[in-house]
Amino acid sequence: MIVIALGANLPHAVYGPPRAVLQAALTALSRHGIAVVRRSRWYRSPPWPPSDQPWYVNAVAEIATDLSPDEVLAVLHRVEAEFGRRRGARNAARVLDLDLIDWHGMRRGSATPPELPHPRMRTRGFVLRPLAELAPQWRHPSTGETIAELIAQMPPDTPAEPIEDESAG
Repeated sequence: MIVIALGANLPHAVYGPPRAVLQAALTALSRHGIAVVRRSRWYRSPPWPPSDQPWYVNAVAEIATDLSPDEVLAVLHRVEAEFGRRRGARNAARVLDLDLIDWHGMRRGSATPPELPHPRMRTRGFVLRPLAELAPQWRHPSTGETIAELIAQMPPDTPAEPIEDESAG
């Protein structure tokens, strides 16, 4: 299973509010050789670290592709740029954020980007909670911990709640 995470907390001039931006980004991936197999519900999460930024809309998606992990990462960055993302300060508000989370359980260090599994995913409720919905039997490739164990270890200040009204966000 190949998993990507999606997030946005700024509107786009063409696509509209963050949820619409994320849906458009999923469609854009198909033009670059990446098929979206399925995705979690949309989730709502606060900015990290806490700030006056708008809350994020997040999801995770299972994808299928003939591309390599580094080619997929390049496509994710290309799509972000197509949507106006400019990489700058870490944790800044953004119109689109796409991350490669897991690649069939591959373990790959930072010396050979992309690092897999994603190095910070285990502390991100906005990744773990949607991933638990999508793949409840998933285990962390490096530690073997279940998704439920990872969620149980998260600090309480990392909420991510499903958006019940799919038209919201």
